[in-house]
Amino acid sequence: MATLVKKAKKHAGLKAMRQSLRRRARNRVVRMTARTEIKDANALIAAGNLVEAEQAVRVAIRALDKAAEKGVIKKNNAARRKARLMNKFNQAKAAA
Repeated sequence: MATLVKKAKKHAGLKAMRQSLRRRARNRVVRMTARTEIKDANALIAAGNLVEAEQAVRVAIRALDKAAEKGVIKKNNAARRKARLMNKFNQAKAAA
């Protein structure tokens, strides 16, 4: 709280800082979950384990949809990431 006092001088400014810190903490959880799921899916695709990769891709897409729904990332950003992930998966599937 002491760091907030130095940054904001008015009561409304202090409240805005507290709100933004709470929102940031909530958003980080959602964003990091989506990133982790994408990373896991990409690792399985690269390893050639397509059975598990298909399930991981579904989980990653769901995480991206949730992040977009909550406003953590924009809708087009989620769509772009999903498209890239599906392209990687489909190319790996075609190569196998």
